[in-house]
Amino acid sequence: MSAEQSNKDAVLRAWESFIAGRPHGNIVRPQIIESWHRCVTARVDPHSATPHSKLDAHSLGKLLREKDQLIKIAKPFMTNLYQFVQGSGFVVVLTDENGIIMEMFGDEDTISNPMTEDFFRGASWHETEAGTNAIGTALETGAPLQVSGAEHFCRKHHCLTCSSAPIFDADRRIIGVLDMSGASHASHLHTLGIVVAAAEAIMAQLSIRRKNQELALVNNRLSNFFNSVSDGVIIVDKKETVIELNPAAKKLLGRDVQGKPVNTLFERRATSKGKTLTIAEQYTDIEVMVDTRDGLCYCLVTCEPIVNEHGAVTGGIIILRPIKHVQNLVNRFGGYSATLQFKDIVGDSAAIRDAIRLATLTATTTSNILLQGESGTGKEIFAQAIHNLSFQHNGPFIALNCGAIPRELIGSELFGYEEGAFTGARRGGKPGKFELAAGGTLFLDEVGDMPLEQQIAFLRVIQEKKVTRIGGDKTIPVNVRLICATNKNLLHEVEKGSFRQDLYYRLNVMTITIPPLRNRVEDIRPLFAHFLDQLGRDRGCQYRADPEVLECLQRYNWPGNVRELQNVVERAASLSEDGSIVLRHLPAELVAHPAHRTFPAAAPALQVLDSREKRQKLARDAEKHKIQGLLNAHAGNVSRVAREMGVSRKTLYKKMHVYSIQN
Repeated sequence: MSAEQSNKDAVLRAWESFIAGRPHGNIVRPQIIESWHRCVTARVDPHSATPHSKLDAHSLGKLLREKDQLIKIAKPFMTNLYQFVQGSGFVVVLTDENGIIMEMFGDEDTISNPMTEDFFRGASWHETEAGTNAIGTALETGAPLQVSGAEHFCRKHHCLTCSSAPIFDADRRIIGVLDMSGASHASHLHTLGIVVAAAEAIMAQLSIRRKNQELALVNNRLSNFFNSVSDGVIIVDKKETVIELNPAAKKLLGRDVQGKPVNTLFERRATSKGKTLTIAEQYTDIEVMVDTRDGLCYCLVTCEPIVNEHGAVTGGIIILRPIKHVQNLVNRFGGYSATLQFKDIVGDSAAIRDAIRLATLTATTTSNILLQGESGTGKEIFAQAIHNLSFQHNGPFIALNCGAIPRELIGSELFGYEEGAFTGARRGGKPGKFELAAGGTLFLDEVGDMPLEQQIAFLRVIQEKKVTRIGGDKTIPVNVRLICATNKNLLHEVEKGSFRQDLYYRLNVMTITIPPLRNRVEDIRPLFAHFLDQLGRDRGCQYRADPEVLECLQRYNWPGNVRELQNVVERAASLSEDGSIVLRHLPAELVAHPAHRTFPAAAPALQVLDSREKRQKLARDAEKHKIQGLLNAHAGNVSRVAREMGVSRKTLYKKMHVYSIQN
């Protein structure tokens, strides 16, 4: 008798002793003995010849659908295993984590063969059903196992040798078992090694499939981002040739540039400091003119090099961000927007209705508009209303008062400046109001006060629709709707030589004259009621006015126009203690004057003079403040202050004397 047969007989005797409850020695492996004990606890009948239980068709179909991916990956490996044992009575099976057979390969007589009749789809090989066996015990131990002959707890399986290996997912959870079973006399220890290798190959393939799915998900997310990002994105290879563009870049460029050198897109490749742009290094928000189908587009360009594991540059990602998009975002959150519309203009007089009608007709054109009217008549309200009715209503609304800015600063406010353009220039430069208003409306109030030296540059921008920053050499296209306003007679200013004639005719394309309040007396009552109602809503109360108050208001000349009326209403409401407004709440000069309308015909001219004097005072105050600030900054060094202001020391000393500035 061979040693192998002797060992099998010893195992059988040990099994018989265990089943009979007698001592069985230590010939049987510990994991088998432990399994036998589990079977006893589970009340498994070792002598039962009943076939294994089977899942119903519905449950089996559901299981196969849930495990479809595992089955598809395992089948090629199972086919290879079966080719080695085909015709020998062996079966190759795949079970789920509960020991239910999902897929199997066997000879045609597998089901009818008494040895393998319990191997069929839906059969359970869990320990509680089949006793100790390679499938069920491997599920319990989580390790590969071969169970041969009498090591099986149930006698009907003593004819088998089963070799099984669990299959784990990425989290080391058992998701199935691969098993090869056949006659016990035909088995070999190497069988288990083959099954383990196949199970590991299945797990490796599952890992590859999972990684591919993860990569596909990441790629899908990146693709969605690439296609949906609002900035233009261009991918280039190491030769700086365009290999891919996102939809935003295609729309911006308006032409097919794939396969072309990326440097052909830029009008110039040098930065403001003379440094050449290249994908070999990273750079952020460099200002470059991009050549598009519709002409040059002023953009901020960012580049991120793509490097391999050796640090070599293999390509680059270039991001194009049109400056007008950035400016629109800044304008939106910076308050550069128009909120008023024509419905917000209060009044039913013929004069104001005619002005509104003309403004409404003009709004839908692209012509320059000149608003004429005395101070306080509501020129900016008209400008905002025109903007909101125009085709540029989605763009910014930028307002600038030319009379409130010192003459030496108005150029930088309008046209912007580059870094280092003058002493004190902001680092990185600053865009002017023309750039900020691109795609929208630029409203210039008190345009008649613009210095002559700036009128020339202003005219050139209007004619060419391009602007050049102070200290720069790049011409920036600007598409701006221009609305100007003045309380002066610009034609008289032209005759006096303080306003350029060619600029006047450029601005005076469409002129709208806003009538003063004294010429629309019938609008005083509705305006008064409107302002009073507005204050009541803001303050959470109601106001009422005596009839004599309204009569008094209608007799007044209103040199300050609607703005003055609004201030009078606010003053009266603030003085009212019980919500009732009476004559004593009105300004003394309005009530006490016997005629109420005794202003001479020259009043508008006087008003303009007063306004000019106020602006001159503001300019003097600003200059005084600037000199004091520079003296403090330069520790009283007059020479340095004079150089920074662009004046001589003698002139500076004169100004200091006029402003009573002590050094």
